[in-house]
Amino acid sequence: MTGAPPKPVPRPDRVSLWRYLRLFRADILSAQPERLYRAWMAEFRTPFFRSFMVNDPDLVREVLKERPMAFPKATRVNEGLRPLLGRSVFVTNGAEWQRQRRLIDPAFEGGRLRDTFPAMLDAARAMSARLRPGEIDIEPEASHAAADVIFRTLFSIPIEHETAAQVFHEFRAYQRSQPLLNLAAFVPVPDWMPRFHRPGTLRAARRIRRLMTALVTQRQAAIAEGRAPDDLATKILTARDPETGESFTADEMVDQVAIFFLAGHETSAAAFGWAMYLLAAHPETQDRVAVEARDFMADPSFANLSRLRFTRDVFREALRLYPPVPMLVREATAPETFRDRKLRAGDIVVLSPWHLHRQTRLWDDPDGFDPGRWQSENGRARARDAYIPFSAGPRVCTGAGFAMAEGVILLAAFLAEWRVGTMAGHVPMPQAHLTVRARDGIRLRLSRR
Repeated sequence: MTGAPPKPVPRPDRVSLWRYLRLFRADILSAQPERLYRAWMAEFRTPFFRSFMVNDPDLVREVLKERPMAFPKATRVNEGLRPLLGRSVFVTNGAEWQRQRRLIDPAFEGGRLRDTFPAMLDAARAMSARLRPGEIDIEPEASHAAADVIFRTLFSIPIEHETAAQVFHEFRAYQRSQPLLNLAAFVPVPDWMPRFHRPGTLRAARRIRRLMTALVTQRQAAIAEGRAPDDLATKILTARDPETGESFTADEMVDQVAIFFLAGHETSAAAFGWAMYLLAAHPETQDRVAVEARDFMADPSFANLSRLRFTRDVFREALRLYPPVPMLVREATAPETFRDRKLRAGDIVVLSPWHLHRQTRLWDDPDGFDPGRWQSENGRARARDAYIPFSAGPRVCTGAGFAMAEGVILLAAFLAEWRVGTMAGHVPMPQAHLTVRARDGIRLRLSRR
């Protein structure tokens, strides 16, 4: 076993607002103080807003599960994503969000996962076939594989398809533009005021949406002609709201496709990359996963997916240590009292999977990599009250089951064929902008089993 997996060095407890903004620009995680790993709640004041970081499981449950409508998504934090996501389910609240979920959720419910399994498996096999022995940065490969899964399951086209390849290329440019760093995320401004998005962010968002519009338009035509494949795009486009009988318009569907790609590609790629690093750093655990993986890949069926029990625990542990979305931001709609502190309407409530998953008062060895914890009493208890990699409650990620299956299948296809090791002198440092990625990539050494 190696030492604890890497995590960012926290900032000093007290810094100026200017210093905080500079740290936030570089990395959301290292802009936070060490005390958040042990505090139940912390307050942060600026001249423009107050925010409260909440790590108390009872309060997390209240915000996400018991009273979610009292704590809608904070619109200001999503300002930087609007050029790409429009009015997608990720940024909306209230009746609009409820309608969107009624149209989207059925595509991911019940036996739908069985329908997407063959496409996930094909993408996983394609990933394994692309690899070559030697040194590799696993993050681009993870992004490639996750994007392939999304296009195969959503539109029945592989990543090699011309439009899919263009979207993947443009999305990498969008990520590099750091879209979250937008003035309106920090300073409340009226709707009519320009948001001062970076030019690169706007250009990449326009190109991505243009490509996605073409895919949606083509699929609508195929549906009208009765020749559309029975994939996720078709299921969602043909869904009818049980309350109104309406379906998504083309523009609304483009918004939803954008968030499917952002959530389904970027978050899955981040989790898979960190899982591979953790396995490279723990060879005995890797060998145990490889035994499961080779057995599964000898007869890869949806029914046999349940055999990958330890592989699933490894992926769960990777999501605990490196939750792709490190913070969930809500807004109080009325005065509240949390742990004897007064919140005003409009105050920001931050729920941090990153800190909650490493809470020193809750977890045994919170910074250690221990897949076996998920079979322990402490692990099972924490899974109920302190583990939210996909959020929780009504706004839980609709694709949570999809993402868990995808991660396990990708790990199985990879480790059935390949052995991974760490590179001497290279320790990937987590850094959060859109998701938790490695600052300088995750370099690993590959060899065939």
